[in-house]
Amino acid sequence: MFERFTKPARAAVVRAQEEARALQHHRIGAEHVLLGVLATPSVAQRVVGPVDLDTLRDLVRRHAAGERDAEALRSLGIDLDEVRRRAEESFGPGALDTGRPRRRLFGRGAPSTHVPFDRSGKKVLEDALRAALSLRHNYVGTEHILLAVLGRPEGTAATVLREAGVTLDRESATEQVLAEIRRSA
Repeated sequence: MFERFTKPARAAVVRAQEEARALQHHRIGAEHVLLGVLATPSVAQRVVGPVDLDTLRDLVRRHAAGERDAEALRSLGIDLDEVRRRAEESFGPGALDTGRPRRRLFGRGAPSTHVPFDRSGKKVLEDALRAALSLRHNYVGTEHILLAVLGRPEGTAATVLREAGVTLDRESATEQVLAEIRRSA
């Protein structure tokens, strides 16, 4: 599948794994792929415009912590954000983060910190290929990955984008992508 990916799209996928690892998440989800795309100079980055990656990371971290859990705790009078702030104040950043990528052994016991894709991460890459094909492109670029994210407005990645103030929908993003491709040609 990755043979059709442009260099920036491949770089974004590599960056997605780095983002998941840095956030100490066990899997690469669509939200990590989005972080990778927006951290990579590319068509998608130009279409979205300036975005604070630290804000996006915080939003991804919050969603991973589980909004349902936070809501349940709030109903008991416990503010999870305040608990996290105090724990990090006392014990340092990430004090409550528990997830670590699993280490696998290959060959003669060499450790690997490979982080696999979860269902949403795989799906966004598959949908990116579909977006490229629907635009009659013979490659998959970061712009197609962005369109795939926007094509799942209920997903964590699209939600994080909206919460960060990005108001793109798939239709307007497609128009902007095509305009950006024409400008670059």
